[in-house]
Amino acid sequence: MSEPQRTLVLDAVNVNQKIKRIAYQIFENNFKEKVLVLAGIDGQGYTFAKLLARELETIAPIEPKVVKVTLDKFAPLQGAVELDCEAKDLKKKCIVLIDDVLNTGRTLAFGMKPFLEIEVKKLEVAVLVNRSHTQFPVTPTYTGYALTTTLTDHVEVVLGKQAAVYLK
Repeated sequence: MSEPQRTLVLDAVNVNQKIKRIAYQIFENNFKEKVLVLAGIDGQGYTFAKLLARELETIAPIEPKVVKVTLDKFAPLQGAVELDCEAKDLKKKCIVLIDDVLNTGRTLAFGMKPFLEIEVKKLEVAVLVNRSHTQFPVTPTYTGYALTTTLTDHVEVVLGKQAAVYLK
């Protein structure tokens, strides 16, 4: 069986423009903060968080603290949602929960759990691509690209030197 055909949605230049724009929006909404927590969902969300942190460091006097959020995306109730830092270190901080694609909102909804168990100042959501098929009450504060898709479509995000977004 042949590989499904991929359609290029965003090339590397477009992806980098989206990252830069989201970084500016995050700064504008959090300019009074000294430290801003960028919590990336393990995988492409974490990579996206690191790219946003790098961009924020070049444009803002804010210190971005990147945190990895680990959970089982396919069975989030069966395992713990873990952070790669102490939850108490995030108390009274502004948190931006980050993932590459928002589809149903399930991963992001479960990814919020550790932040709901501590007193945070503010919790926002950033995604590179919003597919708008939400089944959970998750609306991104920051969206790089809104893409209308069918439920059977698959969005593939590639980050790094050959950054791109594909629709399969």
